[in-house]
Amino acid sequence: MTDEVNSLLARFELKSRVFFSGQLCGIAQFDEAQGVGHLHLLRQGHLEVLMPDGSSRQVTAPAAIFFPRTTAHRLRAPEPEGSDLVCASVAYGAPLARHLMAELPAILVVPLDAQPGLQLSLQLLFEEAFAKRPGREAALDRLSELVLIHLLREVLAQAHLKSGVLGGLADPRLARALHAIHTDAARAWSLEQLAIVAGMSRARFAAQFTQVVGQSPGDYLASWRIGLAQGLLSKGRQVKQVADEVGYGSASALTRAFVLKTGMPPRDWLAHRSARTAAGAQAQTASH
Repeated sequence: MTDEVNSLLARFELKSRVFFSGQLCGIAQFDEAQGVGHLHLLRQGHLEVLMPDGSSRQVTAPAAIFFPRTTAHRLRAPEPEGSDLVCASVAYGAPLARHLMAELPAILVVPLDAQPGLQLSLQLLFEEAFAKRPGREAALDRLSELVLIHLLREVLAQAHLKSGVLGGLADPRLARALHAIHTDAARAWSLEQLAIVAGMSRARFAAQFTQVVGQSPGDYLASWRIGLAQGLLSKGRQVKQVADEVGYGSASALTRAFVLKTGMPPRDWLAHRSARTAAGAQAQTASH
C-alpha cells in the first residue's frame, strides 16, 4: 500500500501556513468558517482539546494534533505557565485529497517521540518557530508541510479502515484496480478490464469493490475523473483540454458528468470555489 499512498500524496497539492508560534496561555478558538484543516505541534507543556460536542482530550508534549478537515475546536493551555505551540492551517488544492481526508477521524493525536523519522524536521521547525531569523515565515510553512507529509504518510499507511478508498487500498486485489484507475484515469476502463487487473471474476470484483469502497467501480472512476478535472480547472485549464486529459471525449461530455457529480457545470463550480476560498481567507484573517 505504501507506493500507492505516496502516489496519492503527490496529488494532494498540500499547502500549509503557520499562523502562530509561541507560548499559548488560556484558550484559542478555531472555527469551521475558516474552511481549512489544522495542524498543532505541541513542543512543551500540555493542552486540552475541546470539541463542539462537549468532549475533550488531554494532550501532553511532544505531540501533533491534526484535524484533517475543517473542524471547529478550541485549545486550552494551563495558566500561567502556558504551552509552546506551533499552529498551521492545512489546505488541499486537489478535491480528491479532501475526499480521502473525509475518511479519516475528525482529530488525530500523534505522539511525536514515536516518530523517529521526524526528529530532524521537527528540530528545524521548532528552531525557526522560536527564533527571529530572516525568511522565518517561508521556512516555517515549508517545514510544516514536510512534517505534515510525514504524518499523512504514516496515518494513511497504518490506517485500519475497513471501508472507503483507504479500505480498498488495504485489500491487495482491490488496490491493484484502484492503482490502475489512479494512474490512468483517461483510459476507457471496462468492468471486465478492472476485474482482470484485480485478478478476480467480474461479478466478484464488482460486488467486493462496491462493498468495501462504497461505490461501484464505474462510479468511483467517474468520481476520480471529476476530482482530477476539478484540480486542472482550478489551475486555469480550459474545459476542452481537461476533458481530453481525464477521459471524456468532449467538453459537453465532461460538463454532463460534472453536473451529475457536483450539481453544477464547471464554470459555476469555479465561481463557487473562488467565492468560498475568499470567504475562508477573510474568516481566518479576522480570527488571527
